[in-house]
Amino acid sequence: MNVATMDEPDAIERRLESVLSAIRAAELRWNRPPDSVTLLAVSKTHGVDAICRCIKAGQRQFGENQLQEALGKIEILKEQPLTWHFIGAIQSNKTRGIAERFAWVHSVDRLKIAQRLSAQRPPHLPPLNICLEINVSGESSKAGIAPSALPALADAAAQLPGIKLRGLMSVPAPATEFEAQRRPFRTLHALFTGLNDQGYNLDTLSMGMTDDMTAAIAEGATLVRVGTAIFGPREAIPNDQP
Repeated sequence: MNVATMDEPDAIERRLESVLSAIRAAELRWNRPPDSVTLLAVSKTHGVDAICRCIKAGQRQFGENQLQEALGKIEILKEQPLTWHFIGAIQSNKTRGIAERFAWVHSVDRLKIAQRLSAQRPPHLPPLNICLEINVSGESSKAGIAPSALPALADAAAQLPGIKLRGLMSVPAPATEFEAQRRPFRTLHALFTGLNDQGYNLDTLSMGMTDDMTAAIAEGATLVRVGTAIFGPREAIPNDQP
């Protein structure tokens, strides 16, 4: 999607409406049931004011990838009925904050992380929803497990208390042509289907971002993670500190 300047006072609201319209159009184009794709507004590096503008426009699900930044926003907005998703790489020393304050984690790629999230999830909260991150493009610079490692991790994670295995996530290598964008998403969908054939009852395919969400929807995405097309270009921020 093209991203225009964000100077206008209602730019975020109009961008959000445009993204939702594009999702609904893709559902129709690719014979997906209406409203079967959830929009996750990726608010990382953007402030509370921008999030509040989305909330006013009806958005309730937000994605963050830096724990300390996210915890500040969650605290400020704690009275709002929001669902927070952690979508970034997970360090072992960050699992407690994630387990205590988020409803979803999309980036579990090690059994150790799943075990820590399980052990640290407060018992008074519902199970923490998790997706396993798969490196479908085989990029050494990308997080995620190889597809061949998925069966063992899925089996182990599904048995842990305090967490619930809901699906798979991936961030494929960038591609500009539509068919090239579709191929890695097709691979992830096949892995998803394979696990469900074994009785896992997964319901979430977290795949697709601003530039490739239509291809992801064509291949079965149930959740797309969109930031730039809603909030505009991100500003660089320091790395999250322990």
